[in-house]
Amino acid sequence: MKPPVVVGLDEAGRGPLAGPVSAAAVILPRDFPLDILGDSKKLSPGQRNKAAALITEKAAWGIGWAEASEIDRINILRASLLAMTRAWEALDAAFPDYGIARSPAVVLSAVADGLYCPELPIPCRALVKADAAVPEVMAASILAKTARDRMMVRYSWFYPEYGYDRHKGYPTADHRQAVLRWGPSPIQRKTFTVRPLTAPAR
Repeated sequence: MKPPVVVGLDEAGRGPLAGPVSAAAVILPRDFPLDILGDSKKLSPGQRNKAAALITEKAAWGIGWAEASEIDRINILRASLLAMTRAWEALDAAFPDYGIARSPAVVLSAVADGLYCPELPIPCRALVKADAAVPEVMAASILAKTARDRMMVRYSWFYPEYGYDRHKGYPTADHRQAVLRWGPSPIQRKTFTVRPLTAPAR
């Protein structure tokens, strides 16, 4: 009987006003220490970075992206699913032993966090809150989050006035103030509304 192999898929960055959405695809080895995992939103940055380092060392993984311009063109949901597809493709290219066509010794299936599955050449199941229940999805969530955070820090080197290293593009008061003062940055999601800091007088 062929052993089942689960690919966990998750994204990070659906809510920000700027920057890409990232996604990760992860296959964990059977001996992976699951106690290091957890809901990425509840882990500290230090815990996430420690877990991410172990995942990239011991697991099969891939990262995928959809840029702000793609988000504006196809919407954030489709862009998130596209990033997941690209994450799977990156995993499949980097770890060919897990490829569905090249490794008949295993049966691959995917679990995607949320309500929808991306386009994949393997069976996929969507599961709400999988990032808090399925170890492979927890790992994917951690990788997607840490990869996107690092990317936003790099963007802050080019656009320091926007403070991307601090808020990672999320709609904080600091970020909204920067956009209202400087205008949209080159990585702004132009279809996302930047609300005024105070409500208009009636």
